[in-house]
Amino acid sequence: MEKMAGKGLGGEVIGFFLAVAFCIICPEYVSSAQRELGKGSPANTSATASPSGSVDNAIRTGAAVADTPRPTPRTGPYFDLVASKNVTALLGKTAYLNCRVKNLGNKTLNMQVSWVRHRDIHLLTVGRYTYTSDQRFRAIHLPHSEDWTLQIKFPQHRDSGIYECQISTTPHMSHYIHLNVVEPTTEIIGGPELYIDRGSTINLTCVVLYSPEPPAYIFWNHNDAIISYDSPRGGVSVVTEKGETTTSFLLIQQARPADSGTYQCNPSNAQSKSIVVHVLNANSIFPLSGEYPAAMQRGGQAFAPTSATHCLVLAACLFLSLS
Repeated sequence: MEKMAGKGLGGEVIGFFLAVAFCIICPEYVSSAQRELGKGSPANTSATASPSGSVDNAIRTGAAVADTPRPTPRTGPYFDLVASKNVTALLGKTAYLNCRVKNLGNKTLNMQVSWVRHRDIHLLTVGRYTYTSDQRFRAIHLPHSEDWTLQIKFPQHRDSGIYECQISTTPHMSHYIHLNVVEPTTEIIGGPELYIDRGSTINLTCVVLYSPEPPAYIFWNHNDAIISYDSPRGGVSVVTEKGETTTSFLLIQQARPADSGTYQCNPSNAQSKSIVVHVLNANSIFPLSGEYPAAMQRGGQAFAPTSATHCLVLAACLFLSLS
């Protein structure tokens, strides 16, 4: 009897440590089980029920509906926030900051709409008149229109910031619009280093963002030499998709060690971007551990090893110890 008790106690201890190890190594499975348990629990449903449920029931039964006051139309001027949003402008390309004022009507003679730059508290425009020596700024307003627009020609990074659209009521009313001036940027997905399995396809993706117009051309370099698509090596091609965001794909089939090195994407209207590619035989470098670099392509797609097998083995051991 004592041996059986000791054996049972030892099994419980082993089961306890296996359970702790399972929770640490495989937290995603534990979290999933907890979510499934929470879905089937009536107590959880009642605990998280919306406190507005009683109000919804009252509305459905028609109680107190007759006493609900209807919203009254606005009588004074106010900002239309939907048509007066923040603006992202391209470096050097004319920007328009719009401010839409409702219910201003014929009060324009007494009330004015102005634009103020917050960086230096500088009054830029009043009504349709511009009050700055910087000729890049101009007030735009059409008769019988509710839009009061601030035009900024050739915007620079220093023009980024907050601009205030102001109505000369008492006290004055203000709406703030943020201008963000950006310039075209180039990114290569998967950089700055990429590991490629030998014999697979190298797939490099270059993205050009915030470009006022698609680049006229994009060419690729390998170790400072322009890549020739009709070289004796063969298997090299480029696909470019132009639009608001331009993407260029460099495809090199049957990767070999000679294809290792620095690749550079060069758009005609943006800064270049580089990535270092390593072509290797993963099976010979990582034969036992099964560990691969984080940015590893196998068969032209990113490869990321998982620990699902380890979790299954650990779960089986836990089951056997408790049975």
